[in-house]
Amino acid sequence: MNTSRRSFLAGSLGGLAVLRASAATKPHFFFQYDPQVRKLLSQMTLDEKIGQMTQPDQMYLKSLDDIDNYHLGSVLSGGDSDPKTGNDLNSWTDMYDHYQERALKTRLRIPLLYGVDAVHGHNNVIGAVVFPHNIGLGCTRDPKLVEAAARVTSEEIKATGINWGFGPCVTVPQDIRWGRTYEGFSENPDVVKVLGEAANRGLQRARLDDPLAVLACAKHYMADGGTTFGTGVPRVGSQRFGLDQGDTRVDEATLRKIHLPGYATTVAGGVGSIMPSYSSWNGVKCSASKRLMTGILKDELGFEGFLISDYAALNQLPGDYKQQIETSINAGMDMVMVPEHYVDFFHHLKALVTEGRVPMARIDDAVIRILRTKFAMGMMNPKNPQLADRKLHKTFGSAEHRAVGREAVRKSLVVLKNDNHLLPLSKNAHVHVAGKGHDDIGIQCGGWTITWQGKAGATTKGTTILEGIHKAVAHSTVVSHSLDGSHSEGAKVGIAVIGELPYAEMMGDRTDLHLDAEDVAVIQKMKSAGLPVVVVLLSGRPMLLDNILGSADAVVAAWLPGTEGDGVADVLFGDHKPVGKLSFTWPKDSSTSLQRGDPGYKTLFPFGHGLSW
Repeated sequence: MNTSRRSFLAGSLGGLAVLRASAATKPHFFFQYDPQVRKLLSQMTLDEKIGQMTQPDQMYLKSLDDIDNYHLGSVLSGGDSDPKTGNDLNSWTDMYDHYQERALKTRLRIPLLYGVDAVHGHNNVIGAVVFPHNIGLGCTRDPKLVEAAARVTSEEIKATGINWGFGPCVTVPQDIRWGRTYEGFSENPDVVKVLGEAANRGLQRARLDDPLAVLACAKHYMADGGTTFGTGVPRVGSQRFGLDQGDTRVDEATLRKIHLPGYATTVAGGVGSIMPSYSSWNGVKCSASKRLMTGILKDELGFEGFLISDYAALNQLPGDYKQQIETSINAGMDMVMVPEHYVDFFHHLKALVTEGRVPMARIDDAVIRILRTKFAMGMMNPKNPQLADRKLHKTFGSAEHRAVGREAVRKSLVVLKNDNHLLPLSKNAHVHVAGKGHDDIGIQCGGWTITWQGKAGATTKGTTILEGIHKAVAHSTVVSHSLDGSHSEGAKVGIAVIGELPYAEMMGDRTDLHLDAEDVAVIQKMKSAGLPVVVVLLSGRPMLLDNILGSADAVVAAWLPGTEGDGVADVLFGDHKPVGKLSFTWPKDSSTSLQRGDPGYKTLFPFGHGLSW
């Protein structure tokens, strides 16, 4: 990092001039492609320009010919938008090539940007390495490891041909009741700004035209993790949570201090795209805010890439659909994710231009930003093939890639309690493993895994925690197991793998963070059999533990570790010392509020807590 960037990032985000002065030293300098971009722009019709700004979900494409009919510049696969032939590697690769081949036959032969939510590995595809969610990576405090995980992710994305990953998420969650808490590295912006930059660097590599690089997308701009409890629309049953897609009610100084640093560092690192949030800032949707999108991001921070809206986000703005488009585009949105209604979007935006309600200059600015990114990625170089490189299939989900995942798991574990030095466990003593997460790869991966919300069960390939324990212990050691903690006779120690079932945005908002009764019962059953018990907690946020701390002899926060369950066993049995430190403050059960900073908030374990031996 050069001195000017270091001094800027160490400050209070006041030295914007320093950042802009260092633009020429950034690893991805997009402006250099503008002569080629403007030459191409001069050949484009209004229809072709609007097409570059339009991104449908592939599952809603009415015809393959619509890529040509509407001059589409981008396509995505949303959370459950899989190939019709299945979720396997070949199906994803064939699907990508199917769409890209059609784009390469259009008049100007501008390739498609294909976007996918790859938020902890290429997590939609069976067999990919699924890394710990960001909340766990935040506990590693290890930017080199986060970059390495992102590099594996980029390579596995490119194995399917796809060239754009919707990450890193640089949210700074302030209320753990929010169902997207696990997508944030930390509640602390100093952790987020370092690890977000590292993830961006791993995805985009030193140059975006590297054959293994993918376009990154910092999200969700801005302050999606700061929304106020009790505002917004119903999200789960009749409860009004208002955390997901709610309203962040802070002044601009607070906004900049807490929620901007992750964007400042990723912009300085050359991130090519940024996704505005569904949420609002002081009552104004981020997708409608010219102050946020143009004033702060583009003008002050000098962001050179393009803005992509979240999934159908414009539909939440005031007015009819045409007015919603007008508001967002004029505020600075460059590409719009219109999963299903891409034809309506296309015609409405064209009419807005012809009516003078959206200036042609705004259209040109958006298209220039999109095209300069495509040039930077090498997509416009006729010598660079745009179809998938199937030679990369041989490293997809490879042992080498899984080793990075395993390291990420073990370094993300946080030992919260370890009475009488129970940990590390002996490899020669009979252990009994129980709990709903002990042999369930779907639970240990969490949401955004194969499906949008994730689900329990054998959803993908990898190593469960039980399987990792079997591999870790001595060959002659007995490892018994049960779902509820029963049949532990003869064991010397119990391991209870408990916690949350998978969830993602909206469905994950939760007011009650107590452990399920069945989880508590597992611990009590093994304690009643006379066993010391190690609790391994699988969760996307801190849970309320007061009612089990007296029974548990050791407690390990394993977060949502992903597919490499061996990493949990590496720490439990002492092959590696625990190094993880809490990236979030852990509240007490007696708190009258779970919003950190409220008068009724009480701390059980402070930010940075983590035991070793």
